[in-house]
Amino acid sequence: MTSSIELPAPAGFALSEAERELLPSVEDVLHYAEHGWYLSRRLFSDQELDALQAATEEYYAGRRDRELPLRPPNLASWQPSDGPVQRHNDYVHYESEEIGRILCKPLLGAVAARLAQAGEIRVFQATLIFKPPNPQEPSNLVPWHFDKHYWQTCTSQRMLTAFIPFHDCGPEQGTITMVDGSHRWQERPGGDDSSRHFAQRDRSELETILELNADFNGEQVRKIPIEIPRGHVSFHHCRTYHGSGPNLSPLPRRAVSLHLQDGANRYRPFGRPDGSPVVYNHDVLVRRDQDGRPDYADPLFCPPLWQGRR
Repeated sequence: MTSSIELPAPAGFALSEAERELLPSVEDVLHYAEHGWYLSRRLFSDQELDALQAATEEYYAGRRDRELPLRPPNLASWQPSDGPVQRHNDYVHYESEEIGRILCKPLLGAVAARLAQAGEIRVFQATLIFKPPNPQEPSNLVPWHFDKHYWQTCTSQRMLTAFIPFHDCGPEQGTITMVDGSHRWQERPGGDDSSRHFAQRDRSELETILELNADFNGEQVRKIPIEIPRGHVSFHHCRTYHGSGPNLSPLPRRAVSLHLQDGANRYRPFGRPDGSPVVYNHDVLVRRDQDGRPDYADPLFCPPLWQGRR
C-alpha cells in the first residue's frame, strides 16, 4: 500500500465525436424522466472491462493502493472469511487506483449529466458486487428498495446510479430489475418505508411496502428486468424501486453500482422519527465545508466525472 492519498488527476471532460454519438438522445432523456431508468449505448470496451475485472480480482486478493483513514459505521466490506455469500465492497474507487481510473470516465459522467439535466456529476459511492452462482444463497436476492432512502443526508433529488456489469447480464444472471415509473410515486404518510437498510429487513415486508405504495399512488407494480449487453450500462433514478433475483447461471455475476450525485448536492442534517441522526458513511470520512459540515464535493472520495454544459 502506498502512503499517498492523492487520486490521479482527471483526464479532462472533453468528449470525442464518437463519444458524443453515445450520449442519450432527447427521446432517451424523456424516457428516463417518465420511467426512471435508461439502458445506455456501449460505453465500455472489452479491454476496459477486462482490466476492471483483473483489478477487482487483485482487490479481492487483498491489494489496496490506499486505505480508508477509519472504518465508517455502515461499511460494506466483504472479506474471504465471510464465505460464499453475495459480496459488497464500498469505496473501491478510492482504495484501488485502477478501479477508480476505469470508473471515473468522463463519458459515463456526461451520460448521467444529460439524464439528470445537471451541469456537473460527481461520484457519490462505488460498490463492487459479486453474486455467486448459487440460486439457493439467500444473500443473492436483493429486495425492493430505492437508493434515496439511504441518502437522506443529501439535498438532491436528481441523484442516480449506474449499474455496470462486467459481462452480458440478463435474468439468468440475476440482473437488476426496475419497478417502472416508481420514481414518480409519492410516499405514504406515516409509512415505515425508510430508516433501515433492505439487508436488515424481511423480503416479504419490503414486497408489501412496494404494493402499498403502488396502491397509494393508484399505480400497478410493473417489474422490468434489464437485459444489459456487455459494455452497456443501466442507469436509474435515486427514487426508482429496484431489486434483483438469484444468479441461475454457472458463473458469478460481477458488477459495480456506481452511485452518482449532481453538482448541486450538499449535506443536510436528517433525523429519524426517534430523533436520532441519520449518518452516511461519508460523514466521518470527507473533509468539512466552511460551515463545518461534511463536504460531499471532497475530491478524494467524491471525484468529479463531468463538468460542462447540459
